[in-house]
Amino acid sequence: MVREIARSRRSSAALPASPKSGRGRPKAPAANLHGQPQDGAVAETSEVLSTIGASIRRLRSQRGMTLQALATATGLSSSMLSLLERGKAGPSIGTLVVIASALDTQMVELLGGVDRGDDQPVSRLAQQPIYATAEGVQRRILKNDAMNGVEIAINEYNPGTASAPRPVAHQGFEFGIVLEGGLEITLNDRTYALAEGDLVSYRSTDPHRIANPGRRRARALWVNLKQR
Repeated sequence: MVREIARSRRSSAALPASPKSGRGRPKAPAANLHGQPQDGAVAETSEVLSTIGASIRRLRSQRGMTLQALATATGLSSSMLSLLERGKAGPSIGTLVVIASALDTQMVELLGGVDRGDDQPVSRLAQQPIYATAEGVQRRILKNDAMNGVEIAINEYNPGTASAPRPVAHQGFEFGIVLEGGLEITLNDRTYALAEGDLVSYRSTDPHRIANPGRRRARALWVNLKQR
């Protein structure tokens, strides 16, 4: 059962800790985009950030969008997008999803992944791209089906982390079910607590933010549907 949290608690929702603090935030291990060394995470290495930046710039150019046009579409500043395109900043999971939506694609393409379509019925663990932020949020993309507009992922949140610093909005629809631990999701200025087994669904155009205010890791299965 999903319960709504009293409004008095909203102001104290946990924000991701600064990467500079290093308190209680184990760094994600370095890895190649499609390899599975150590725990399989794709860390915010210069190589990974460079790949993401190049993908954003390539897709933006292909769509004839200026940096300012992309800024308007995403709500991000032109200076921040410039840093991302040059591989000088590490985006949150939420930021990557918002940018991908504005570029009419899925997050996996920003990571340099390839849509395998319907001709591959099985998605092998070793082929599932993972992106891990310095703060301790990890997204494993189980399946990206561009033809049907579906992306399925496992999201993991270390204690005190969140999908983005503040609520974000983009095109599409989302379903999420908590597999382990607990999460808080803010939707349109209302915050809900989700326990193991709880499911949430909402329009992605509603400003939203997912956070783990607990003391242990939280895992959730997330399905993003692309708006047609």
